[in-house]
Amino acid sequence: MATKSKVTNKITESDSAKLKELFVDGLKDIYWAEKNLAKALTKLSKSATSEELKAAFEQHTTETEEHAARLEQIFELVGEKAQAKKCAAMEGLIEEANEIVSSTDKGTMVRDCGLIMAAQKVEHYEIASYGTLRNIARTLGHADVADLLQQTLDQEGETDHKLTALAETYVNEEASAE
Repeated sequence: MATKSKVTNKITESDSAKLKELFVDGLKDIYWAEKNLAKALTKLSKSATSEELKAAFEQHTTETEEHAARLEQIFELVGEKAQAKKCAAMEGLIEEANEIVSSTDKGTMVRDCGLIMAAQKVEHYEIASYGTLRNIARTLGHADVADLLQQTLDQEGETDHKLTALAETYVNEEASAE
């Protein structure tokens, strides 16, 4: 399994190279996810009923574009070309969001409730991805990269909390009355 020395607790060069490869693969995956999510969020914003949810999606679209740019900076810091690799997880989450749009009535809070549900699934995927990548960056000795990943992680958490607040403040209640 691991060639980590129990005595020195240091990672060997071979382990480090394998871990960097995994890290870069994860960056490529989330880079694809961010690029494609930016497009999907525009559609979700147009599909939302409440002005607050539309605004939240528009703000997240802007942040998502910033996340992609930050990832490009991270690729450069680790000496890699910014390259996207299709993210099956995000592709599925976007497809699920599109299904919610097509299976709910336009102009309803039920649709907004479904959009929040879909968006929070996306946020949780991103939170898991960025948290893991941040931890690997730390392990590889890239404190600067870890800090950048933490910035994105913080924004993803804020978006998740904002979506929860919208749901709890009025969307779910209004949806239950429809």
